[in-house]
Amino acid sequence: MSYPPLSDARENLNVQWYRSAMPPARFRELSKSDDTQGWIQAGGHLAIFAVTGLAVYLTWANGLWIWFFGALFLHGTSTSFFRGTAVHELGHGTVFKTKWLNKLFLYVFSMVSWWNPFDYASSHTYHHRYTLHPKGDREVLLPVHPNVGRTFLLQMFTLNLLTTPGRTFGKGGILSTIWITMLDAVGRVPSSEVPANEWVDALHQDNPRQHELSMWWSRAQLAFHGGVLILAIATGLWVLPLIFTFCSYIANWLSYFVGLPQHCGLRDNVADFRKSVRSMTLPWPLEFLYWRMNWHTEHHMYAGVPCYNLRALYEEVKDDMPEPRTLAGAWREMLDTWQRQQTDPNYQFDTPLPATARTTRERHASAEERSIGDLAPKGLN
Repeated sequence: MSYPPLSDARENLNVQWYRSAMPPARFRELSKSDDTQGWIQAGGHLAIFAVTGLAVYLTWANGLWIWFFGALFLHGTSTSFFRGTAVHELGHGTVFKTKWLNKLFLYVFSMVSWWNPFDYASSHTYHHRYTLHPKGDREVLLPVHPNVGRTFLLQMFTLNLLTTPGRTFGKGGILSTIWITMLDAVGRVPSSEVPANEWVDALHQDNPRQHELSMWWSRAQLAFHGGVLILAIATGLWVLPLIFTFCSYIANWLSYFVGLPQHCGLRDNVADFRKSVRSMTLPWPLEFLYWRMNWHTEHHMYAGVPCYNLRALYEEVKDDMPEPRTLAGAWREMLDTWQRQQTDPNYQFDTPLPATARTTRERHASAEERSIGDLAPKGLN
């Protein structure tokens, strides 16, 4: 399907989003970033990376192979949340009050996980402004397949070599990621017949300056991971690429299971985040690894609120919000929806609202309420 240029969306697509009302003073309080909370979240996740990476090295160095594979599984499971999760929140620039710390951690997490923060800044800006309106947001295109096939799951629990992003933003498995990074380094985009590639191509045409930064970032990633490989060959420490280069593509199972429910099976082309976004309850350790993005409806509604305040935000507006799903409940809902879509392609799950919920806006949202943090690149502010 062909789409008009993104400039057309900026000029003509004006989505009047519904946002649950809350006291302005409380909203300002929840919108404040805090360096201590930022260090706990970003520093804590990086510390887990260091501990599990050290465990991988020590078990490898001592030939403890059963323990080595266990450590590698844990290292990959936690590091897979760098890609698309940690970089997401840091990209919004709301994790730390000190702005340069957001950038520092964003670039560290992105470099290790083969993430392109420049392409993503453009993509995610459109995603927030026009969520699931395909003329202005193709970061996620519905329907999304909740894949639980055996070959797919084998890669999710071992090494993600070949899985492709399909109808969502991303580069797929490690092989396609390296290939697309090499193409991006020289300013090329693979076949636009793949929706994710068409979207990146549209973003590059829309903002050439951001595309140039993306190219330089891809070159830096190839240099960094190439350096890791050269060091591994020179020293015989072949474990280094497993720790630093392949880590975010090992044991992707948990990040996949908690990440897919954000929009899968829900409604597109609606102006109510409660219908197009899904929130879930998760155990605290998993909330931490997921950077509290299980409160995803609340994040879309007020994207300038730091991730560590999203649960408190939900408590403020819960009478106006759907009941959060459990992880198992979200997956049952997605699988049931997908099965029904095989006979009724137009079917989308319509999230029920509580009796206390409102459905019409009382007033226009202020600039602070519409904020997406520091996400938008120059030219899209």
